[in-house]
Amino acid sequence: MTATAPRIRQLPLVRLLFVTAVLVCGLFGTLSGTASAHAALTGSDPKDGAVVDVAPKDVTLTFSEQIAMGDNSIRVLDPSSKRVDVAKMRDLSGGGTVRYAVDLKPGLPDGTYTVAWQAVSADSHPVSGAFTFSVGAPSETTATVPDQEAGGGLVGTLYDTVRYLSYAGFVLLVGGAAFILACWQRGASVRPLQRLVVGGWVTLTAATLVLLLLRTPYTGSGKLGDAFDLGGLADVLDTKTGAALVSRLLLLGAAALFIAVLFGAYAKRVTETESEAEAKSEADRTGAESGTDDADGEEVSGGADSEAQKARADLTFGLGLGGTVVAAGIAGTWALSEHASTGIQTGLAMPLDVLHLLAVAAWLGGLVSLLTALHRTPDIERAAVRRFSRIAFTSVVVLAVTGLYQAWRQVGSWSALTDTSYGQLLLVKVALIAVLLCAAWFSRRWTGLLGERATAGTEAESEAESEEAAEAGSEGAGEASDPERAVQLARQRTALATARKKRDRDADTERSGLRRSVLIEACVALLVLAVTTALTGTEPGRTEAKEAGRPGTEAAAPAPARPVNLTEPFDAGGANGKGTVRLTLDPARSGNNLMHVWIDDPAGKPMDVPEVKVAYTLKSEQIGPLPIVPERLAPGHWSASSVQIPMPGEWHLQVTVRTSDIDQTTIEKNVKIG
Repeated sequence: MTATAPRIRQLPLVRLLFVTAVLVCGLFGTLSGTASAHAALTGSDPKDGAVVDVAPKDVTLTFSEQIAMGDNSIRVLDPSSKRVDVAKMRDLSGGGTVRYAVDLKPGLPDGTYTVAWQAVSADSHPVSGAFTFSVGAPSETTATVPDQEAGGGLVGTLYDTVRYLSYAGFVLLVGGAAFILACWQRGASVRPLQRLVVGGWVTLTAATLVLLLLRTPYTGSGKLGDAFDLGGLADVLDTKTGAALVSRLLLLGAAALFIAVLFGAYAKRVTETESEAEAKSEADRTGAESGTDDADGEEVSGGADSEAQKARADLTFGLGLGGTVVAAGIAGTWALSEHASTGIQTGLAMPLDVLHLLAVAAWLGGLVSLLTALHRTPDIERAAVRRFSRIAFTSVVVLAVTGLYQAWRQVGSWSALTDTSYGQLLLVKVALIAVLLCAAWFSRRWTGLLGERATAGTEAESEAESEEAAEAGSEGAGEASDPERAVQLARQRTALATARKKRDRDADTERSGLRRSVLIEACVALLVLAVTTALTGTEPGRTEAKEAGRPGTEAAAPAPARPVNLTEPFDAGGANGKGTVRLTLDPARSGNNLMHVWIDDPAGKPMDVPEVKVAYTLKSEQIGPLPIVPERLAPGHWSASSVQIPMPGEWHLQVTVRTSDIDQTTIEKNVKIG
């Protein structure tokens, strides 16, 4: 019965961890489609839906931010779904504008052409899209484009899952090693903790290798078989994300050396120094009981202990410093290739992101290490628990400071917290951390109670150990003549000692309460890590709000959801140079719009002028000016039936009216287009 009791008691732990793992998988399944484009197509030539008289020489695409594209990133398909682009893609970016072009075959026949594009945002996430234009007149087309967004499907799900595993491996590797060095150095020789840290290293290394292989189908075809395309892998290595993953593998090689020293030379050093300290303590107690005093021996022993302790402290410092550098380097591979490397204030955001990841690892990884120690090593010292409590508090403070900054940087406005996927996930993460902090508060209470009972527990353990030593001495005399009996009795005593320790552990109310609260913390931490991983794959609220017509900053006002109507007087000078411009833009939102312009004379009658031109500019995003040349429908009336507005925002409108060969004027006005 004694041998099976511990397994029965651990069933709740297994069940709770299993339920949490199921919730994590469900969370990934729910959030797999939440990540939207991180870069937006803001313009094209020809425009989406445009009908041109003559086939263009090339197709030009303009994007909202920096992207990475390959030679096959832009495909132009004719009505029969055959490619008509003939040359490598050309990069026309400059002056704050991100623009790419691809040449077309000459002499294209009339019909509808499909432009399909795919790229990788600056924060490493894939984006894609398609639009059509027609030559001569629209026609039927059989051209097909992928029915799923880039980064979706089976490959996208696998990629997101492996990214979660890479974060989990980092947390276990860094947090477990930090727990051993800073909280419980004797844990370096404890097998369960060794397996935990090594498991973290293996998980992170394997996940990094899989991410490298999946990168080609994730940002390209979406076909899982392309993961073993060596040509695609070579292209990945030339990207920022590929360089970050390779750097992570190199740093993991250094981490392997760190682990070997930690669980080899360092564990041996800690065991030796503690054994020497225990032997010296036993000798001092024996000497005190016998009334003897060997001053010379004590001085020599004290010098040896001092040297051993100094060597151990030096090794601890070296491992701590080297481990911190390696851990910061691994964390930097995320900061250099994801959200922190794009957007505003990247010079500050990247180091703070590294601090954020290190604090997460120290807290959550240490939490799992403490849970492992409490369940698998019942003799963990109470002082180790108190040390981790202090480290966890410091980590929470660092997380709060860096997390608030990152939230401000990525969300940008209060409305984006509720109106964007990123903001909603961030609120879920905050709620989970609040639950985590509540569980941590209970853990700190149990830790305090452990400290109050430390003296009584130590005395009881010492008495039990003395009684066992006396029993072993009395039995040893009778065992000397029968070696087999001696081995059998030794095994029985070991089993009884282990069972007694576990029984005492389970009978300790404070320690049991601490295990339960830490278990709850660990389960909630798994969910926090899942939401964090989903956040790194979701478009930041600041940019999503801009693309959806919501303000990108708190100072901006919401755009009206109604047509734009503009009435402004003008004076071009010269004879008959005065009048009034009336302009309407309907429905005044991103995409296709209908624009009408009327010119009236001072008497309110239609005024026929030689030329009217209109231009739209979104200065906040450095888009434009987008020139519009309306067609004359009647005296004093001009119209444009396909005015393409790339994205919502406050646009600068310019209307130029020419009343004679030398007289013209330009009216400028800011209008909100939602």
